[in-house]
Amino acid sequence: MASSPLLLYYDMSEKLSDHLRATRAYPLKFVLSPLLHKDYLRDVALLGDSRGKKMDPANHMGVPIEISDDSRGFMVALDGKEVRLM
Repeated sequence: MASSPLLLYYDMSEKLSDHLRATRAYPLKFVLSPLLHKDYLRDVALLGDSRGKKMDPANHMGVPIEISDDSRGFMVALDGKEVRLM
């Protein structure tokens, strides 16, 4: 079942912002399941259309996105710690 539009995008943005504030560095990557990635692509399309510009779906604000069949969705912090999304 798909999540509410933009929920995943905003959660990823919040986790990224918290990480930047705490470490002054970008996290290593986001890891999403195929289903979460589909939701992310939907969110990127919605935001891109509303802003009138194309967004790169391969990264979130400069942080690479990896797709893994066995992932429940997390951000990998600079120290390697996994921070759960949603």
